[in-house]
Amino acid sequence: MRFPTALLGVAAISAAMLLPLSAAAEPAEPPPSAVRDFGNGPERNEIAADVPEQAATLLGATPYGWPRERGYPRHTKLPLPPENPADASIKLGLVPYHGIAPRLNGLQRSDRVSAEVIGRSAQGRDLYLVTVTAPESAAQAREQARIRERIENDPAGAARDRGLARAYKAPIFVNANIHGNEWEGADAALRTIEQLSTSTDPAIANLLKRTRLYFNVTANPDGRVNGVRQNGAGFDLNRDFVTASQPEVRAMRQIMIDTQPVTMIDLHGYVNGTLIEPTTPPHGANYEYDLFITNTYANGLGMEAAVNGLGYTPEKDGVEPAQIPFRDSEEGWDDWPPIFTPQYAPFHGTVAAHTVEIPLDVNEPAYSTEPVEELRRRSAINTDVAAAAIRATYGFVQARHDRLIADQIEVFRRGTAGEPSKPVPLGIVPGFGPEDVYTTTYPRAYAIPAGSTAAARLIDHLIANDVRVERARSAFRSGGKTYPAGSYVVDMRQPKRGLANVMLEPGADISPRVDAMYDISGWSHALLWGATVDPVDAPRVRTDPVKAAAPTGSVPNGRGPLALAITDAKAVTALNDLLAQGVAVTWAADGTAIVPSSARQAARTAADRYGVTFTTARQSTGTPLAQVRVAAAASADELFTLRELGFPVTPVSTAVLNAGYDWSGTDVLYVSSGLNYATLNPAARTALDTFLASGAVITRGATGGRFNTAAGLLTATTVAGRGDANGVVRTVSTDGPVGSGSPIHSFVYSPLWFTGLGPEVRIEQSYAAEGPLVSGHWRADENGAGGQDAARGQAAVVSGRDERGAAVVLFGTEPMFRNHPKGLFSQVARALYWSSSVTGATVTTP
Repeated sequence: MRFPTALLGVAAISAAMLLPLSAAAEPAEPPPSAVRDFGNGPERNEIAADVPEQAATLLGATPYGWPRERGYPRHTKLPLPPENPADASIKLGLVPYHGIAPRLNGLQRSDRVSAEVIGRSAQGRDLYLVTVTAPESAAQAREQARIRERIENDPAGAARDRGLARAYKAPIFVNANIHGNEWEGADAALRTIEQLSTSTDPAIANLLKRTRLYFNVTANPDGRVNGVRQNGAGFDLNRDFVTASQPEVRAMRQIMIDTQPVTMIDLHGYVNGTLIEPTTPPHGANYEYDLFITNTYANGLGMEAAVNGLGYTPEKDGVEPAQIPFRDSEEGWDDWPPIFTPQYAPFHGTVAAHTVEIPLDVNEPAYSTEPVEELRRRSAINTDVAAAAIRATYGFVQARHDRLIADQIEVFRRGTAGEPSKPVPLGIVPGFGPEDVYTTTYPRAYAIPAGSTAAARLIDHLIANDVRVERARSAFRSGGKTYPAGSYVVDMRQPKRGLANVMLEPGADISPRVDAMYDISGWSHALLWGATVDPVDAPRVRTDPVKAAAPTGSVPNGRGPLALAITDAKAVTALNDLLAQGVAVTWAADGTAIVPSSARQAARTAADRYGVTFTTARQSTGTPLAQVRVAAAASADELFTLRELGFPVTPVSTAVLNAGYDWSGTDVLYVSSGLNYATLNPAARTALDTFLASGAVITRGATGGRFNTAAGLLTATTVAGRGDANGVVRTVSTDGPVGSGSPIHSFVYSPLWFTGLGPEVRIEQSYAAEGPLVSGHWRADENGAGGQDAARGQAAVVSGRDERGAAVVLFGTEPMFRNHPKGLFSQVARALYWSSSVTGATVTTP
C-alpha cells in the first residue's frame, strides 16, 4: 500500500493532539468581532452566524478575518472535534475529519503554515483554511493587500506598474473534498502542506516568497464523515455557487473574494483516466475566455504530464492515462453554468481554473463491495494523483507568475473599461474552433427599482458576491421608463461585470448548438428571483455606493384588518411566523392572507423582521388558515426550501407509509420523490385513501405525476419532455388560487405538461404559446418528441378537487429547484395554503 506514514501518522496525530498552545506561536487576540466584517445585509449576517462569536472564543479558535495589519504566520490553536470511529474515511486509510485539526495544529509549528476556521458546515463542523507562504511582517502583509486591491480597483494603473508583479505574491487556491465521498483531495492537500512546510529545496523557498497557497482542506466535512456526496443538508455543494444557499459555499465564496486567486483547482473523483479541465463547449459567455483558455489549457497540459509521470499504468495499477475534455471529447463536459467552483472562480479574477477528477473509484458501490486492502490501494494512488496535480499547479504559477498576474489585471481592466465581449481568436490554443466561440452583450447598466423584499434580497446577494451596486439620489429616466429615487443601479463598468451579467442577464437558448450538457443550461436571477431588473443606458443621475439593501416593510396607519399578498418567499415566512404565534389569519379567494386588526403589533414585528408590506384589507373575513403541516416525499432541496419558508415538514416515503404512518398531524402530502402508490401495502393504501377524504396533495415532476394517476386523483395525463431539458421558461398564469400573482417566468428541469384534463381540473399556469424557452437547453428527443414546440401553450401547473374531497395541485415545473428560483417559492406556498384551506368541504361533481 503506497500511503505515506506521515499522512496516516498515528504518532504524529497523538503528538499534535497533546500540543499545548504555548508550544506554537501564541495566537493574537481575536479581532473584536468573531467573524470577518461582512457588512450589514441580511445574507451577510447569515454568513456571519456560521461562526458564533462566543463559541469561537471559548473554543480558542481564531476566526476568519484577521486584521489587515497582521502578518504571517498566523498561528491558531484549532479546536479538536471529538473522535469519531464511524468516520467513513477511516476505512480507506485516509485522515478522518477529527484528525485534521490536530494535524494542522502540529503543522503550524512551521513559520510557513497558518490555519484558521472560516465557518461551519450544515451539521456544525469547522471549515479550515490553511495558508502556506514565506513569513511576512505586518507591513509586508499590508502591502500585499494594497496590491491585491489595486489590481481589482485600479487595473489600468496596475497594468502600467512594471514593478507590481515582482512585488506581488500570486495567490493559488486549492479546494478539496467538495463532494464528501470523493475523499483524497483533502489528504493530498495535507500532504502538500506538510511537504511545503518542511522542504529545504531552494525552489520551494523561492515559490513561497512569490506566492501564497490557500488550501480549503475539506470543503464538505459532513459528506466526508458520512461517506456521501452531499453536505449535511443534502445539497451538492458544487451546484450552489450562484445561489449560495449553503454555509460551506458561502465560505468558499468569501475565500475567493478575499484571496483573489490567479489559479485554482478543485479536486474530485472518479474518472479513469484522470480528467483535467479545460472543458468542451459550450463555454461561459461572460468570461474573458481568451485569457482563461490559454492559461487553463497550459496548466492542464502540465497536470497531465505530472499525473502520467507518476508511472501508474492500466496493466499494473488499473490507471488509464489522463485526459483533457477540451482536447479529447466532443461535448458533455462544459463550463457553461457558473454553479461549479472552477466556473465561479473566474469571475473573481482566476485565469486558470480546473476540476480534476482523480482516477480510481472508492465510493459506492466499491466502498461496500471491495476488500479494504483494495480500497486503500486505490486511495493511495488517488492521493498521489491529486498531489501531483497540486504540485504541477504551483509549478505552473511559479513559472508563469508575472503573466498570470497581468492576465488577472486585464480581466478587471476590460470590465472597468466597459469593453465589448471579446470573441476568442480561432486557434488560440490547438483545436479551438468556431464551436468554441461564445460571447454576450453587456448592457451599460441595470436598474432595479427598490422597495420590495425581492429587490432587497437580490441586491444583498449581488453585494455578497462582490458586485458593486449604487443607489440613485433622485428619479431618472431611461428607455422610456422613469425610475424613482432610491432605485438601484448596477453599473456594468466594474471589475466583476462578468459576475454581475451572468446573474442578471436572461441568458441564451443554446439548444441549437449542442446536444449534451453536463448540468443546468439556463438560470437568471433577474427572471427567477422576483425583482424587476431592466438593462438601461447610463443614467444621468447621482448615485451613492450601496453596502446593503435599504430596509423594506411597512404596516399602514389606522385600524382594521390587514392584507399580506403571498407573492414572495419573505411573505410566506412572515405568514408562517404569524400562524406559529396563533394569529387568527384567514385566506382570501384572491390568494392573500388577512390578518385581524388585533394582531397589528405582530404584523409590525413581521414587517420589520422580514421586510414585507402589509396593506389595508379589502375584506375582513376568509377561510380560516392554520399552520400547514406537510408530509413530504421530496428531494433534499425541496425539504430545505419548505423548512426555510417556515412550514413544519415531516419527510415520508413508501417505506415510511408501509411501516404505519399517523396521518393525524398532516394537512398536505407533497410528492416528488421516493413515494410509489402502487407499492404501498394494503394498510398503508387504506390509511392514505382515508387521508385523501380530508387532506390535500401537491405533486411535482414525473414521480408526482405517476402518483396522481395511480391514486386516482385529478383527471390529467402527464406528458414528459426530454429528460435533460432545463432552463428558464415563459409562462402564462390564470387568476386561480395558485396561478394568481405568479411571475411570467418559471424554471424547468425534465419539464412536464398535462393534457386530457377533466372537468374538475383548472389550469393555473401554461407554457407560453410563442415558445417557452428563454434560456437553457431543450431539444426534442431522438424520436422528435418532447421538445419546446410540443410544450407550447400546454398546461404546466393545474389544480382541482378529487371526488373524495382532496384539493390537488400538480406542478410540471421546478419551483424549488436547488433552492434557487426564489421568486417561485410563493407559488408553492399558495398551493399549500389553498389546498389545506379548502379540503374537507363538500365537492360537487360537474
